[in-house]
Amino acid sequence: MKEGKILTSLLILATGLSFALTGCSKKDDTPADVPKTVPVVTTAAVTDITQTSATCGGNITSDGGSTIILHGIQWSLTPGFEKYTNLAVAGTWSGPFVTLVTGLSPNALYYIRAFAANGIGAGYGSTETLKTLKPVIDSVADVNGNIYHVVPIGTQSWLCENLRVTKYNNGDAIPNVTVDVTWKNLSTGAWCVYDNQAANGSVYGNLYNWHALADSRGLCPAGWHVPTDAEWNSLSTFLGGMTTAGGPLKSTGTLEAGSGLWYAPNTGATNSTGFTGLPGGTRINYGNYYSLGNVGYFWSSSDTATDNAFNFVLDANNEELVRVYNFKTNGFSVRCCKD
Repeated sequence: MKEGKILTSLLILATGLSFALTGCSKKDDTPADVPKTVPVVTTAAVTDITQTSATCGGNITSDGGSTIILHGIQWSLTPGFEKYTNLAVAGTWSGPFVTLVTGLSPNALYYIRAFAANGIGAGYGSTETLKTLKPVIDSVADVNGNIYHVVPIGTQSWLCENLRVTKYNNGDAIPNVTVDVTWKNLSTGAWCVYDNQAANGSVYGNLYNWHALADSRGLCPAGWHVPTDAEWNSLSTFLGGMTTAGGPLKSTGTLEAGSGLWYAPNTGATNSTGFTGLPGGTRINYGNYYSLGNVGYFWSSSDTATDNAFNFVLDANNEELVRVYNFKTNGFSVRCCKD
């Protein structure tokens, strides 16, 4: 059995209601008294959704007693598939297959199903829906020149990446503190990267203590700010509440499958908002690093009038957006919200 093949070898465009299989024939050694039917195929879940592409597939569980001659994915803008596009591969096949669907439009609803055809006809899996991500509307730069993409979510606009700036907006350097004992005693702004490894900063962005984002010199790009507790809650409300808001905010895929940055199971992750929340981990108030790949911690600008401030958490093991508070000396990721 062949597994996991990406189907790119043949693109068939069709606008009718069904396949025209006339003229396709192949010698079949199946005894004549065995009834032959169309293939039996199931449709796999749609994953890795972007603005213009997604991954889907299927599983051919029966060839219907006649050799498979074509299989793939069919997608349409209408649930009845009055007009559709086929991504198909000719030739024999059995078992699971995976297809990368490209050329889609941003922020559009599609209907998608797997199919397989033999000399009798075509069998179809169940119809799944696919909503592509909203288009990236623009980008902004921080004082270091780092570029961030912007995505609208409800009435808000958010950066799609974790902040990587190392200067305040007036050009003053934010101290990069790597020594644990120094970090835990800070009462002023500082940043670091996970495990003090520059490569982690390139992927996950920087970790900042709360004092850095509270500094009057400004951390986010001009016209942007670190979201308040109320703004995070508004985001959650727009996405249906805390118990399910994490799924639309988390990036998809897992480290184990080589398809993402989260450890399995990355429960509920769809990234349907385009927020692309990452599991950047944390530097706790004593200076140690924890939870890269498992958890993403994001500061709010709202404190509790004590040594704590509110932050919001995405977790690989659930689809929640969790509101908690932590010591201001912790190092968390920062996302900026438009003024």
